[in-house]
Amino acid sequence: MRKGYDITVYVCETRPLLQGSRLTAYELMKAGIRTVLICDNMAASILSKGEVSLLVTGCDRIASNGDTANKVGTSSVSICANYYGVPHVVVGPDSTIDRKCETGNNINIEYREGYEITDMWFNRKIAPDKIKISNPAFDITSSKLIAAIITENGVYRYPYNFIQND
Repeated sequence: MRKGYDITVYVCETRPLLQGSRLTAYELMKAGIRTVLICDNMAASILSKGEVSLLVTGCDRIASNGDTANKVGTSSVSICANYYGVPHVVVGPDSTIDRKCETGNNINIEYREGYEITDMWFNRKIAPDKIKISNPAFDITSSKLIAAIITENGVYRYPYNFIQND
């Protein structure tokens, strides 16, 4: 590493679209960072062993109170990290902060087609016919679980107050 840090990044595969393995792991490895790919449901096991000192996630949208929308699964990993005493830091551009959106309850969650879970990556359908499918693309992480939000404009800490100044 350029500054002499010894870093290992555990990357969750982020089902069902596998963006962690297809995008995040690729970019980290290209940058020369030691990368370990895990299934997204393995995070609690890794966190419980004390192998992680910081949880870093991106964000798709941040409400003015700091509640954060990101790829589905982020909230559960944040809850686990909090339980095991690992701070969660959200990193993203200032443009992701929606200063007119009061809380994460006001963020509309996109639901995607079920075939992404049952068919997309497989030679044949892997679930029973006629099964009902819920496929939210994002979830909301409570600002209370986030140790810091980092943008190009600075580092913000709880309690967050990104109110629109009109």
